[in-house]
Amino acid sequence: MKNADNMRAILVANPKGGCGKTTLAVNLASYLANQNERVYLWDLDRQRSALEWLNLRPASFPAIRRLDQQDDTHLPKLKGDGAWMILDSAAGLHGKNLAHAVRLAHKILVPVQPSAFDMAATQDFLDGLMEEKAVRKHRTFIGVVGMRVDPRTRAATTLEQFLQQYDLPVLTYLRDTMVYVNAAFAGEGIFDLPHYVSDRDREQWGPVIEWVRE
Repeated sequence: MKNADNMRAILVANPKGGCGKTTLAVNLASYLANQNERVYLWDLDRQRSALEWLNLRPASFPAIRRLDQQDDTHLPKLKGDGAWMILDSAAGLHGKNLAHAVRLAHKILVPVQPSAFDMAATQDFLDGLMEEKAVRKHRTFIGVVGMRVDPRTRAATTLEQFLQQYDLPVLTYLRDTMVYVNAAFAGEGIFDLPHYVSDRDREQWGPVIEWVRE
């Protein structure tokens, strides 16, 4: 078991732009904040979409702390009593930047849309990721999230077949819905919304939360 004083870091990564990394990162941060956890959001993307979302977040909502640093290759050495750090990575993350992030991360969430283009881009990334020492030594674990997909469709089946070569868990499928989009405009995550608006989406997040907390 890792020292309780060490920050637990979750890396959200995929080299493909537009695959849902920021959606996954900010909503995970939203969940943890609503559980009264100390949460830091670190945005490695030059577009800083996650931090722009945080700028919109109402001050009355559960706090999510932001991390700003010019040098993306040096991740912050932070301590906290059970604190969490969510890293929203840049598109095209690779090489030394990827190695730094993986060494820090306890777990890596890889969002994938079940399209031929997304799976092709993700394949090279996963091939490299599986060779990272922390992954090979089982110090860092990988979970996949199907983004904007209905699990009952042929596309979901194709995604599962694609991932069988890596023996990686498909944790859940998050549906394509404006709930995420509308929440993001206000600096909110689905866990900040009333249950009557977000219950269906909260349910889909259950396996991700369970895996993250294992």
